[in-house]
Amino acid sequence: MSKTVRKLQVASPVPADIDVANSVEPLHISEIAQELNLSPHHYDLYGKYKAKVLLSVIDELQGRGDGYYVVVGGITPTPLGEGKSTTTVGLCQALGAFLDKKVVTCLRQPSQGPTFGIKGGAAGGGYSQVIPMDEFNLHLTGDIHAITAANNLLAAAIDTRIFHESTQSDKALFNRLCPPNKEGKRSFNNIMFSRLKKLGISKTNPEELTPEEVKKFARLDIDPESITWRRVMDVNDRFLRKITIGQGPEEKGMVRETGFDISVASEIMAVLALTTSLSDMRERLGKMVIGNSKAGDPITADDLGIGGALTVLMKDAINPTLMQTLEGTPVLVHAGPFANIAHGNSSIVADKIALKLVGPDGFVVTEAGFGADIGTEKFMNIKCRYSGLTPQCAVIVATIRALKMHGGGPQVVAGKPLDHAYVTENVALVEAGCINLARHISNTKAYGVNVVVAINKFSTDSEAELSAVRDAAFAAGAFDAVICSHHAHGGKGAVDLGIAVQKACENVTQPLRFLYPLDISIKEKIEAIAKSYGASGVEYSEQVKQRNRLRCIASKDFPTCQSVWRKHSIHFLMMLHRKVLQVVSSYQSGTLGQALEPDLFIL
Repeated sequence: MSKTVRKLQVASPVPADIDVANSVEPLHISEIAQELNLSPHHYDLYGKYKAKVLLSVIDELQGRGDGYYVVVGGITPTPLGEGKSTTTVGLCQALGAFLDKKVVTCLRQPSQGPTFGIKGGAAGGGYSQVIPMDEFNLHLTGDIHAITAANNLLAAAIDTRIFHESTQSDKALFNRLCPPNKEGKRSFNNIMFSRLKKLGISKTNPEELTPEEVKKFARLDIDPESITWRRVMDVNDRFLRKITIGQGPEEKGMVRETGFDISVASEIMAVLALTTSLSDMRERLGKMVIGNSKAGDPITADDLGIGGALTVLMKDAINPTLMQTLEGTPVLVHAGPFANIAHGNSSIVADKIALKLVGPDGFVVTEAGFGADIGTEKFMNIKCRYSGLTPQCAVIVATIRALKMHGGGPQVVAGKPLDHAYVTENVALVEAGCINLARHISNTKAYGVNVVVAINKFSTDSEAELSAVRDAAFAAGAFDAVICSHHAHGGKGAVDLGIAVQKACENVTQPLRFLYPLDISIKEKIEAIAKSYGASGVEYSEQVKQRNRLRCIASKDFPTCQSVWRKHSIHFLMMLHRKVLQVVSSYQSGTLGQALEPDLFIL
C-alpha cells in the first residue's frame, strides 16, 4: 500500500465541497512525487502542494512500458451535471487507496470563468476531490495566465503590423525587418527563410531582393475583415464580447471591431494540450493562422515573426502540474481546452508522463469534457491520433436525474429547485432517457474499447431506477455497469467501478479504430461524425459556401474538430435520428486560428 494513502473520515450528510477539502491536510508534494519515483531534479516546486513535472521524465523512462489508459466521458450534458470529474477522481482513489494499484489522475486545469459562474470549479466534489481545491480552481501554476499573455501579444502584433504597413513605405518596413549591422550588412533570421520560401523567393541575401520582392516580403497586407484572432481574459465579462479598438489619437483612424474570448478558448490552449515536446509546440504556435491577406492567403504567427516569442512565454506552461486527491493519490493537471469549441481534453504530455510513471499494470485515468459524443470523440480521433496512445477502457458517467431529463422530464434551470419528477421514482422516464445512454455506449464501443457505465448515485434514486439503467447499459453492449457512491464515500464508493475498469482493461480484444481516415475531405469527416450522432446527412448553409471556410488547407491530413454553438442538439439527434445535423465551424487543430462563428446549422 502506498505511503501517501489517507483513509477518509466521511460525514453524512456530505458537507460542502470546500469544507471537505479543508478537512484534510495535504501532504507535501515531494511525498507524492517520491511515491511516483520522481527525484527532486524531475520537478520544480511551486509552494508546498504543487510541482511542475519536467518533460525530461519522458526521455528518462523511454524504455519503460505504459500502464492501462482509461478515459472518462459522460452522457449528453444537462444543467444538472453528471459528475465526470468527481467520478474520475473517485475511480482513481478506489484504484490507489483500496485496490493497491499504481494510478495517476490526469485532469484539465479549470478556467476562472466557470469557477466564478454557476458551474463552479472542476476539482471534483464531496469526498472525491483534488486538493488544495482553491489553488486547483484559481491560478494553479499560472499556465492560463501564460496563455493569456501569449495570445494578447499576438493580438497586439497583428494590429501593430497593420498600423505600420499603413503608415510606412516598403523601404522603411524592410529596414525595420532587416536592419543593417555595424558593418552596414543585412541578414535574414531563421524564421524569415520560412516566409521567403512561402513567397517563392530563394535568395538568402537581403541586399539581392528586387523592389517587388522587398514589397512582397515586408508587407503582409492583412485584411482586417478576415482576422479571427481575438484578445482573451480568464474571467467572464459579457460586455467585452464585442469591442471597438484603435480609437486613440495616435492610431490615425485604425478603428476596427473585435472582441474578447475566455482565455481557455485561445488556440494556444489547444496547442498546449496537443503538443508532444517544446520543439513541437514551437512549430505549432508558428503555424497558427490569424486571418488572410487581401489576396486571400493565410497569415500565420510566424509570418508576423512572433512564434518564438510565444514559445518563450509558454516555456514553463508546457510542464504539467503535480497535485493530489483527498486520499493521497497523485494527479497531473495540465491544459484546459473547452470541449464545445476545442477538443476538450487534458494534455498529451501529461498522459505520456503518467503512463510511464505508473508502468505496466498501473492505471492512468483522464477525463474528456462535455459528453462522450464530443469529448470522447475528440479524445479518440484527435488526441489519440496525435499522441499514438491507445486506451483500453472508456467510462461513461450517467445519473438517474439526467437520464430523466433526456427522457422528456421538465425543464431544468441551473440554480433553481428541481421539479418533483427528478426526486421521486419514475422508471418509465428513466427508461425513455436511456436511449441517450445506449447511443453513447454504441458510439464509444465502435472505437474498439470496452465500455463501463458508472451510475453516479444520488440519495433520491430508487433501486428500480438504478436497475433499469444497468439493464439498458448491458442491452446496449456495455462491458459492465456499476452503481457508485464516491461523492459520499470517496474511493470506497467506487471500488466496484475500479474492479470493473481493471477487468475491462485486461480483457480488451480489439485494436483502436478511428471514426474516419485522415485522407478524406473535411466534408466527408464532418459527415462521418454526423452519422455517428444518428444523422443521415449534412446540409450546408449558403454562408458556408460563400465564405469558403471549408477550404482545401483544412481538408486533408488533419482531424476535424466540431464545435457546438449555443444549444447542444446532439441529444435530439440521438433520440430522433433526424436527417439533418447542425454543427459549427471546423478548424484544423493547432493551425487554423481560433474557433470561428458557426458555419453549419442544425435544422
